[in-house]
Amino acid sequence: MGNSNQPDKPVRPPSKGHIKLTSHPSQRDAASLVVWGGATAQARGPVVGAIGDGARRNVIGAHSGSYALYRALAVAAGTLDPVHVPDLTDTAPAARIGPHPQWADAAKIVSLDPYGHMVSEVFSEQLAAGLDIRPTIAVTKARVNMPEIKDAIARGRLVPDGEVLKENGDVRVTKAAIEPVWYLPGIAERFGVSENELRRSLFEHSGGMYTELVTRNDLKLFLPPIGGMTVYGIGDVSAVGQFGREIACRVHDECNGSDVFGSDICTCRPYLAHGIEVCIETAQRGGIGFIVYNRKEGRALGEVTKFLVYNARKRQPGGDRAETYFERTECVAGVQDMRFQELMPDALHWLGIKRIDRFVSMSNMKHDALTRQGIEIVERVPIPDELIPGDASVEMTAKRAAGYFSADPQPDADQLRVARGRGLDD
Repeated sequence: MGNSNQPDKPVRPPSKGHIKLTSHPSQRDAASLVVWGGATAQARGPVVGAIGDGARRNVIGAHSGSYALYRALAVAAGTLDPVHVPDLTDTAPAARIGPHPQWADAAKIVSLDPYGHMVSEVFSEQLAAGLDIRPTIAVTKARVNMPEIKDAIARGRLVPDGEVLKENGDVRVTKAAIEPVWYLPGIAERFGVSENELRRSLFEHSGGMYTELVTRNDLKLFLPPIGGMTVYGIGDVSAVGQFGREIACRVHDECNGSDVFGSDICTCRPYLAHGIEVCIETAQRGGIGFIVYNRKEGRALGEVTKFLVYNARKRQPGGDRAETYFERTECVAGVQDMRFQELMPDALHWLGIKRIDRFVSMSNMKHDALTRQGIEIVERVPIPDELIPGDASVEMTAKRAAGYFSADPQPDADQLRVARGRGLDD
């Protein structure tokens, strides 16, 4: 009897051309490298990250972020042909996004490929010639339905119109999944460090996973092994920039415990639902609403770290308190927050947004990152007090005192004491 763990038909191993030494590589032909900020798709050139494309690869890393490891596991298990090339027939975007002027500004977009959803259109000749160019963005249409939206209908805050919002609570959306494509010189400039410092840090703190970071200075693009983002557009997303089109936006950082499972220790899901409600209202008035959902679990510290911090906060003498909220996080993680919103505006530049009329956030970190990148914010929309869970009051008090928010009422004595303790009242 055969071993049931073995595949019925073995997949052929990669050819010798797929095995390379990165410590002593030959330099790429300059013509194969992407010209970041090129005025057109052809002037810019395609991102070629497929492992099977050998010398024509012009990036460091692999497509699909952390999912590349699952792909490697599938190849090792014999369930995936290592030289499989995707058939992109009928995968074109379900809605038109771009090109926008920001796409040709090398300083505006540094963490994604703006043509990542259009490769089958703009690089059709290269694809036909056999170049393995893979989309890093996909755009489709769907409907979303949340209990909070049904509740807003029941309470009369939202009124179904049959187009944007259905009677059953369905919301019609255009959604885009975006994988990160990092232009290393632009990332370094955005963070105020040298490109060499950035490359060295990425190399060392990924355990030397990508040797080309320090051996291939000619390769300027990096496909990091991290999650990307999803953009949900409500209304006509192709109409961004048209006169009189109001834009509402909620930039939301992932919180699995609250967003998916409804944990009430924070305001994440309530604020997300409130952002969707504001986007629906805006779309019903002829505008467009956007939810930008970033995979940055636990302030980009990770869910394990977040849960450890929860334990530390709750078990300390005196219980969970606002004045030790950030101290407990720093004790475990070494830092308050690693979301670093500097890269966040890139998705809005990709959408063509230059002005946000209703920004559903009171975070100074997000506000300042956007305005530094030239995106005007007209109004900042706070979460209504009645939507804040009782257990989230510690978080809200600590964040207000630490300067996370603006346009709030003057802090009370306890909040001032927290701020002074952290040196944030200067």
